Amino acid sequence: MPVYVWKGKNSFGEKRKGELEAPDENAARGHLKRLRIDSPTVKEKPKDLFENIALFQPKVTGKDIVIFTRQLSTMIDAGLPLVQCLQILAKQQSNSTFRKILLDIQSDVETGTTLADSMRKHPKAFDALYSNMIEAGELGGILDTILSRLAVFKEKSMALQKKIKGAMTYPVICLAISLLILVVILVFVIPVFVEMFESMDSALPAITQLVVDMSDFVKGNFLYITVGSIFAFMGFKKIINTEKGRIKFDAFALHSPVAGPLIRKVAVSKFTRTLSTMLQSGVPILDALQVVARTSGNKIIEIAVFRVSDSIAEGRPIAEPLEECGVFPNMVVQMINVGESVGALDTMLEKIADFYDDEVDQAVDNLTAMIEPFMMVFLGGMIGGLVVAMYLPIFQMAGGL
Repeated sequence: MPVYVWKGKNSFGEKRKGELEAPDENAARGHLKRLRIDSPTVKEKPKDLFENIALFQPKVTGKDIVIFTRQLSTMIDAGLPLVQCLQILAKQQSNSTFRKILLDIQSDVETGTTLADSMRKHPKAFDALYSNMIEAGELGGILDTILSRLAVFKEKSMALQKKIKGAMTYPVICLAISLLILVVILVFVIPVFVEMFESMDSALPAITQLVVDMSDFVKGNFLYITVGSIFAFMGFKKIINTEKGRIKFDAFALHSPVAGPLIRKVAVSKFTRTLSTMLQSGVPILDALQVVARTSGNKIIEIAVFRVSDSIAEGRPIAEPLEECGVFPNMVVQMINVGESVGALDTMLEKIADFYDDEVDQAVDNLTAMIEPFMMVFLGGMIGGLVVAMYLPIFQMAGGL
């Protein structure tokens, strides 16, 4: 439906302007007349040249999904029809990509498609976890409750991701600055000293000669180094996108001495909270485990959860295959075993998730506290070593005089 831009005055003589969707210009003018806008100027909004190019369109963020979920839950709880809720939320949506998705979902729901099936057509906005829980809510007649749980789940997942990104931002920035400083010194600063050293008859100290050789190598092969780094990065991404490459990389990440414990705690927290939320929403455990496996974000965890699902399908309790896979800590396995025994698995999983959220907070703080001095020593040692290497011949010459 086309969008029209309008300007006019209301019944109080105040200037007003805005946008509205209408089948044609006459329909737009009729709508403005009902709003008591006098003598409006109405023009069709120009087409966006990049509207059909996905690269230039805004992405649907986690914040967009959380706000939509909370608003939809409140409106359904208030008794508004689903189609009307979707129409209202689409109109007030500032993200053009998300607005189009909501309008498509509204159109599908109007033709009789379920909300879950409509959302499955847009997997980039609504993942398998989201659509499966919506389906459970529709079947059980508790869609507003499910949406409320989804909003809480999404908020906690976003908070967890924010903590991890915050912990990784500092070392990445420091490392990038260090490499930039190193390249600038080797390419622009060291050659100035080399010209001065050439006037000396004495041989350079070994550390100084090493730095000079490094400078010559970087200057002479700068283009090859840059292109090689780009190809190496692309090759690495291609390898980890393969099944075997991803398994090896995720296994290395889980068992790495520094980041490994944190990654494992994040994985346990995500697994337990996701499974708890789905079970509380009425999703069957086998279906829930399939979704949890696909949304785990770690191939080793995914394989382990799929094995757990297969074992449960054979009639075994959930705790036994979890213990056999060797990924989950013994405490987690024992707590799940107790929860399953007393018929409160979803509640026990939620408690485990809360506990590991606190563990992740502590692990992030510890990792940040450990990385900060290490990066300072690394940056200071690198620059200090280069300075000493360059001034060492001058000190020797001064000592000789």
